[in-house]
Amino acid sequence: MLRLLRSLSAHHPPTPRPRRFAARAGVAISAALLATAAGSLTPATAHDGGGGGGTPPPPSGDGLQKTVQNVTTPGSSLAQHSDTLNWTVSYDTSATGGPAPATITDPISSAGAGQTYVPGSLHVPPGWTPGWSTDGSTFSATDQGAATTVVQAVDDSAVGSGTNVSGDLLPPVQAATRSTGGDGFTPILYRAASGDVEAWNIYHHSGPAARLVVCNDLSSGQPCPGGPWPRPLNTAPGALGSGDTGNVYTTLTPQYVMDPGRPGVVYYPAVAAGSVGAGCLDLGARANCGFFPLASATGSPSSANGLAGLAAQGGRLYGVASTGQVLCLDIATQSPCAGQPFAAIVPPNHDLPGNTYALYQGSLTVADGRIYASSAPLASGSTAPGRPALGCFDPATDAVCAGWDTPHPAGPDANANTYNAFTAYDTAGHPTGVCTADTTGGSPSTNCYALDGGPLAAPATGLDALPAGTLVFNPEVVNAGGDNRSYFAVWGGPLPGNTVCYSWTHAQPCAGFPAAAGHPAVNSGVTRDYGYSYDATTRCLIGLGDAGILFSMDPATGGSPCLHTGASVTLKPADFYCDGGTGHTAAYTEARLTGLDLAHTEQAATAVAVTDPDGTVIATPALSPSGTVDLSGISAADHPSITVTVQFSLTDTSDFDGGAHPALTAYFQGDDPQICLRTTVTTDCATSQVADTATGTDSTGALTSNTVTVPVQPGSACQPHVTVNKEICAGTSWHACGPGGAGPWVKSSPVGLLQLLGTAYWRITVTNAGPVDATGVTVNDPSTPSCSSAAGTFTLASGTSRQVYCDSFLLALPMKNTATASFTPANSPHGTHPTTTDPSSAVACSLLCILLPAEHH
Repeated sequence: MLRLLRSLSAHHPPTPRPRRFAARAGVAISAALLATAAGSLTPATAHDGGGGGGTPPPPSGDGLQKTVQNVTTPGSSLAQHSDTLNWTVSYDTSATGGPAPATITDPISSAGAGQTYVPGSLHVPPGWTPGWSTDGSTFSATDQGAATTVVQAVDDSAVGSGTNVSGDLLPPVQAATRSTGGDGFTPILYRAASGDVEAWNIYHHSGPAARLVVCNDLSSGQPCPGGPWPRPLNTAPGALGSGDTGNVYTTLTPQYVMDPGRPGVVYYPAVAAGSVGAGCLDLGARANCGFFPLASATGSPSSANGLAGLAAQGGRLYGVASTGQVLCLDIATQSPCAGQPFAAIVPPNHDLPGNTYALYQGSLTVADGRIYASSAPLASGSTAPGRPALGCFDPATDAVCAGWDTPHPAGPDANANTYNAFTAYDTAGHPTGVCTADTTGGSPSTNCYALDGGPLAAPATGLDALPAGTLVFNPEVVNAGGDNRSYFAVWGGPLPGNTVCYSWTHAQPCAGFPAAAGHPAVNSGVTRDYGYSYDATTRCLIGLGDAGILFSMDPATGGSPCLHTGASVTLKPADFYCDGGTGHTAAYTEARLTGLDLAHTEQAATAVAVTDPDGTVIATPALSPSGTVDLSGISAADHPSITVTVQFSLTDTSDFDGGAHPALTAYFQGDDPQICLRTTVTTDCATSQVADTATGTDSTGALTSNTVTVPVQPGSACQPHVTVNKEICAGTSWHACGPGGAGPWVKSSPVGLLQLLGTAYWRITVTNAGPVDATGVTVNDPSTPSCSSAAGTFTLASGTSRQVYCDSFLLALPMKNTATASFTPANSPHGTHPTTTDPSSAVACSLLCILLPAEHH
């Protein structure tokens, strides 16, 4: 036994533990999505194209290194048909500085035949742009699904190692080059995956067929990619169409809500055929993402012809229909809330039956967790004309708020109108009430109530002092630098477009801001403002109005353009990896400003902040004279994601001339980033292996990865079904017992046929009833070795049989002869252990069979 153990040890030494190599900081591109499953196929199981075994060596200099992982069976050395595989290619570069453009291309070998791309599986590191192709030459910015044959990752502005994220500083937004194309309402700001800042606008009270949505790239001053703009809006999910092909009508004073769980997804109030509800727009995908009806527009005697809203509270969207009823959509499930539409909280307006698309007059605001609405039941179009009113809905009870059993009057008569509802605050920033500023053709009149429905004096916002005919729209609330402010868009009468600013913190109009700031540098002052969106990164207000001009405004002075800039980059090291591994990250290092001369900024107004994802400030490091920020003191373990924001007030905009893009880049020290995708091995039993090789280019030239091949072991659906049937000839003539002889062939010869001594003639039938061929078939017959020799080694095709004939001289009877067959499934990986069939027996008898008990036969 000791000698045997020593022999086994000599031939099969212990498997060494795989060495773990620390990858150099570079750009690791994973050409196949490494799933979170642990265990990867090393070349001992997934073979290099050049053969060999062991863990691949770490990259040396520029190069691509590919690995693969079995997601279906983590750690498995082989794949089976239908398994999902993850391919990874690491890119290590010696390029320094930047930009150093890099492109990694990964053709899916035998795409559609041997393996198929898993839709949605391509993952690229921050800053890289993914691409999908069905022909290998033309790449799309959208996933092409299972038809994808080649994937690509491009970084046009790679810097050094690639373990970094960059963000361009936004140029001062100049109105002259950014027309909205029509009567858009409040702009919707969106930071695209590319880092560009986009301003979207949806034309209000328009449609349904007309083109309604426009996107402007504030970073470039050009229309966004994905045009031509404007494009129509539709209820069905899918890419934005073209031409006058929409089926959505928009509201008079729309309010928009961003989906908290899906960046770039915005909900807008909409009217479609026969119903009112929430439309969905995916800004990043340039696509409609549905329409969710919340009330029928065919009711009587009061009809939901339109709606006000939307507003978000507690994971729900709220609106108010023309009937005064509260509408509700659950954001996570995108389904109507149970019990909605809820009871009316305000008098109906423009609710006459059959007047579909009639415009709701009023708006919404959220204060202290409750929904407040204004409504102006004008004499024209309303079933119960009356004064403007305010109402309250409590989401905690799905009912009218306590103290608001009846709507509270908020205007002089049925001729008064309102386009707003806004929250009032105390000097500490706590909501104290709700207000609406109506218009009757005279000066606006502000009416307010406390949150509990009690009286509340109107704040001295200055709205009531505006000229006769002024229209007042919902304010943008900005809390910056400890000052809580509301910026009201106003126009009408003699005002061509102005802004009123009120500081709740100081309970007075904003210091340093004109009483009604005009915008003389924008379209000669004719802007007819509808509303503003605050960009916290640049500390600028982006405005839009009835004149169709997009412009920027300094929130401190009201000046336009806003001469502030800044960049905010989020550095989350985990986003650079997709192999499910841990320990990739070593440490944050620094953030670096490029392309901006700090002499063109006001140093006293420069701000740097490092925050956690929830906005909690971690540090406020200094910006060095060379434009760097030290991040080395921040623990990546304690803060796995950080956002670095640098803000400036400009004295000179020359750094942005000629399309220049000053940028902020944040770095960390860690392993190479990864790009990942998944493929599924085909069910075709003819596939015996799948392989993958990636190529690329960078500033050093062309790159090619090692080829990784994954053997595919046939699964149960791709196995031969081999059986053996051993028989003995019962004929009296040897001619009947030879190949093709008539026999008869039986499982036990008749007693006395072979006398005391004689020759037994055997037939062994090997049958393959399975879907694939059996290769290397041999017959195992220990009692009659001549039968094994007669059979030899052969291939047995699917659905066929082979018969082996042999004989033996029997010295003793009776004798039970047993045979099996061994085989390997066709297309099995090299080294696959043969499979052995169940045994089959036949018995040769003589006169002695009569004398022996039955169990000896």
